[in-house]
Amino acid sequence: MSNRRYTLFAAAAMAASLAAFSGAAFGPLSSTATAQPSTTTTPFTTPNTDSCPNKTAPPPPIDTSEVPEPGTTAPAALPIPDSPVGGKQLGGCGVILPSGAGALPEGISATAWEVADLDTGKVIAAKDPHGRYRPASTIKVLLASVAIPALDLNKTVIGTQDDANADGTRVGIGAGGQYTNKQLFQALIMASGNDAAHAIATQLGGMDATVAKMNALAKKLQALDTRAATPSGLDGPGMSISAYDLALLFRHAMTLPLFAELIHTEQVDFPGFPADPKNPDDKDHPGFPIANDNHLLYEYDGAIGGKTGYTDDARQTFVAAAARNGHRYVVTLLKADVRPFRPWEQAAKLLDYAFALPAGASVGTMPDESAKTPTSSVALASPPAASTDAEPSADSSPASKNDSLRTTLMVGGVILVVALLLGARRLSRRR
Repeated sequence: MSNRRYTLFAAAAMAASLAAFSGAAFGPLSSTATAQPSTTTTPFTTPNTDSCPNKTAPPPPIDTSEVPEPGTTAPAALPIPDSPVGGKQLGGCGVILPSGAGALPEGISATAWEVADLDTGKVIAAKDPHGRYRPASTIKVLLASVAIPALDLNKTVIGTQDDANADGTRVGIGAGGQYTNKQLFQALIMASGNDAAHAIATQLGGMDATVAKMNALAKKLQALDTRAATPSGLDGPGMSISAYDLALLFRHAMTLPLFAELIHTEQVDFPGFPADPKNPDDKDHPGFPIANDNHLLYEYDGAIGGKTGYTDDARQTFVAAAARNGHRYVVTLLKADVRPFRPWEQAAKLLDYAFALPAGASVGTMPDESAKTPTSSVALASPPAASTDAEPSADSSPASKNDSLRTTLMVGGVILVVALLLGARRLSRRR
């Protein structure tokens, strides 16, 4: 997509979103949870992590977001495995490059990062891969991995005021609005809606139950530096992730066809919601388009998609993937800044660097969980044209087709058994 096309597209989506919010009973967005701030006052430096400053826990918070609730205590730091997950080299805390690799591109402000092969699981290059940082909204990758298999995509959910009041970035869910779970996932993955995260977590048993399920899946996948404190990525006591874990969690999420579809979707229409019956001056809120907030999707040749994140404590976080020459690489950034380049531009530089390395270059591995993405997602080597058409229904998904085939075979089997029984009965009578 050209810069002009993206600018017009983003402006239209933003205008529609603002129109959808007008008159709504929402408070101002919290600066501690916006997905992508426009500026920063932090000067650019390339952080040095050779001394392993974040080996056990993320850097100290700069605000009160991680103060435990009254009567509770902050959880202890996650234990450090005896052997680094992924191989001995990944136990290092500085820059880790394969033998013979050239110098890294300039302008990478991320404190920790990693580039890995989505299909083979090989880690190609990294910096402080197991250092512990905060994920911000990139933790929604883990939430999606828990929720997509658990929820009926066609089920209609009624928005609540609690959803609408979620802290931080919101897509625009309103009390009384009707949303399918697929639309909630669109809002979660494309627009990083914390209100969508709230609505999804409510269906999974509430915030605490959802966080427990997220942490259980992370442990199962061997993402041992990861602990979610909130479903949305808002900072909380004990929140932690590493560049290695974020790549690992993204690789797992890419095995879910819906996740692979939505990170690659540029724009969809999102429903509005009715007027507040208690407010005589309120009016019905019309639907509006929402756009994918990952700039790499629009600007990078071969981009597959990804997820952005930001909080005051986490700073810029980012995960995305791209495909070139038969290879699909995932790149992760933690505790980055917007200087001298924005996170997606830093990710693009690291992807270019990794794609230019010799085939087979590696400094470690990710656990093998047969994480090859379905063929329908592998083919997404370049972004499709923006469209405001309605998304395909869940009935057209591969899972639904499999269900239909399974049902057909079961019905056919029952008919065959009945026919055989009747034939046997007739034969018995003749005898």
